[in-house]
Amino acid sequence: RPNWPAPLFAVVLTTALTWAANLPHFGIETVGGYTGGGLPMVSWPNFKPGLLRDLVIPALNLAVVSFVSMMLTTRSFAAKNGYEVDADSEFRALGLVNIVSGLSQGFAISGANSRTAVNDANGGKSQLVSVIAALAIALVVAFFSEPLQFIPIAVLGVVLIYASWSLLDMRSIFRLRKRNRPAFYLALFTFLSVLLVGIIPGIGLAVLLGLLQFLQTVFRPTEQLLGVNADGMIHSLGKSNGIQPVDGVIMYRFNSPLTYFNVAYFKRRITTLVDGSPGQPRWVVIDAVASFTHADISVLAAVEELKRDLQLRGIGLILAGRRTELTRWFRLDRSGSKENKLILVPDLYLALKLIQSKESKAQGERDAEALAE
Repeated sequence: RPNWPAPLFAVVLTTALTWAANLPHFGIETVGGYTGGGLPMVSWPNFKPGLLRDLVIPALNLAVVSFVSMMLTTRSFAAKNGYEVDADSEFRALGLVNIVSGLSQGFAISGANSRTAVNDANGGKSQLVSVIAALAIALVVAFFSEPLQFIPIAVLGVVLIYASWSLLDMRSIFRLRKRNRPAFYLALFTFLSVLLVGIIPGIGLAVLLGLLQFLQTVFRPTEQLLGVNADGMIHSLGKSNGIQPVDGVIMYRFNSPLTYFNVAYFKRRITTLVDGSPGQPRWVVIDAVASFTHADISVLAAVEELKRDLQLRGIGLILAGRRTELTRWFRLDRSGSKENKLILVPDLYLALKLIQSKESKAQGERDAEALAE
């Protein structure tokens, strides 16, 4: 009967068998500890405010691990059952229930993957499952708490294994090895760390490794040099894709938002490309859409320094994209010399047209001077 709650039947039958045959007498471990019924009495003990200072760091650690554990669970079941989750709503709910739990002397609360797995295995698909589960728990605590002491520990373990088995998807993990190798290593590390050091420490280590991977992506992101094809369309340069660089122009894309932490690397990469170019470039065009996402003062100062360094080499700097925002951020002085202004254009195509126009004008001036001589 696949629609019947098999784990519930297993727990009830084995509990009844344990009580009837007195299995604890033969060494069978049970939950134990439940001898009286009724709801617990909530009282607020005396609390010294000075203890708050010692609780700040442990509370923050517990909050981070609880939220990450809950989101791992929710996103796993969302991917399995085809629905979306709102991390902000989940975080607000987690905060509210932990406030209530703290005021009633309860445990720290997170999204329990074991209960979620059991509900999913039994066919629960809506929030009504949690409502019915809460009512059932209240009923058991109030009137049927004494039989809980006869539940065998082994049965609870089997129920969790049965419910969690559907979450194991090793095939998807190994598919990551070809599609996204860093994600594959992170998934494998998380799997092994949870097995070897425990759930909470293992998830904490996985979160730390994921954060380090993110920082590496921000500090040393991928990059592309751009060129044009036979139709004049701009694409990334490749070994055999038919895209050719524009003569005298370096078009560069930095695939990460520029911040204080990576702007020095960004500046160094451009100067390295300029110095290593086979021919002396006359222009450097930067795709500003991907990298200029917010007005970081250190980034704006570094771009000004890069502009001056390139001018000393006789190279012009053009930022393509986000013209309105960049104009406001850099606060261009329109009364100053146009030669010292940072050139901003709406996109890469207009950047190339501007370069062609400026070089045609310069060539015309040179031809005029030659004729005059």
